[in-house]
Amino acid sequence: MKTAVLVTGGAGYIGSHVCKALAAAGYLPVSYDDLRTGHAELVKWGPLELGDVADAVRVRDVVARYDITACMHLASSAYVGESVTHPDRYWRNNVVGGALLVDALVSSGVRRIVFSSSCAVYGETALGSLTEQTVKAPINPYGHTKLALEWLLADRAAAGDLDYVALRYFNAAGGDPDGETGEWHTPETHIIPLLLEVAIGKRAAFSIFGSDWPTADGTCIRDFVHVADIAQAHLLALAALQSGSHAEAVNLGSGTGFSVRQVHAVCEQVSGRPIALLEQPRRAGDAAALVAVAERARQLLGWQPAYPELTDMVASAWRWMQSR
Repeated sequence: MKTAVLVTGGAGYIGSHVCKALAAAGYLPVSYDDLRTGHAELVKWGPLELGDVADAVRVRDVVARYDITACMHLASSAYVGESVTHPDRYWRNNVVGGALLVDALVSSGVRRIVFSSSCAVYGETALGSLTEQTVKAPINPYGHTKLALEWLLADRAAAGDLDYVALRYFNAAGGDPDGETGEWHTPETHIIPLLLEVAIGKRAAFSIFGSDWPTADGTCIRDFVHVADIAQAHLLALAALQSGSHAEAVNLGSGTGFSVRQVHAVCEQVSGRPIALLEQPRRAGDAAALVAVAERARQLLGWQPAYPELTDMVASAWRWMQSR
């Protein structure tokens, strides 16, 4: 019998990559997803169980039937702009739902949790790079909710209820190197697929939200990390919990920042096509620059990104987009 791991949000972009990595490592990934934003077609490496993370009865039933030993929690609302206009949804889905999920897991004897957190917990900062010790001051409801669930996990861990690793992703990018899964959002909000949708003819232009940020070219700077490397970090986090880690939060990023205009240039280079730009006012909830210091992930988890180059991330995203 394979060891079963519950993957909430397993029908989503990052969740499907995590499921593939788990299956390759000999686990049985059990995707638990309500398919509001996920896609059943991306569940290829284990069973799909339909359900809401807030449904404790359903969660406990799935845990019991598969003898779940750990949970990778990736199910959440994840659009910064939407969180500003609909904060109630984000607190309900990410915090209330997350708390109910944790209750159901702990009451079922599952105490190992890998949590999909975010660099949004840091907010705006004058520092060039962010370590895990950087002050947490989120500037949008999405970041607030991610930090709130981190606090809940820390408090439950301090009480002896569970062990966890929170992975603070920076900008997930790219697609499965084998082309078996990739980024598929409706609506799409991420910079690389939006740029490539212009290149492929699905949209007329890419909007730059603010060209007057305090950066070298006036556009926001972000740190990108390949989604396959994020998936591998989940496996390493689970191994750390199995080896006795108790309560940790680590950054996942490349340590290199790219401006919107720089990403635009790489997307034009990879696609070989012109990508029209449309300058728009700044967007509420954005930060000027978010760049990771990821040494702790390397030290604690032994994490070493296999695809650190932005060109490789864009190329894998372009292959996936052309295949759909």
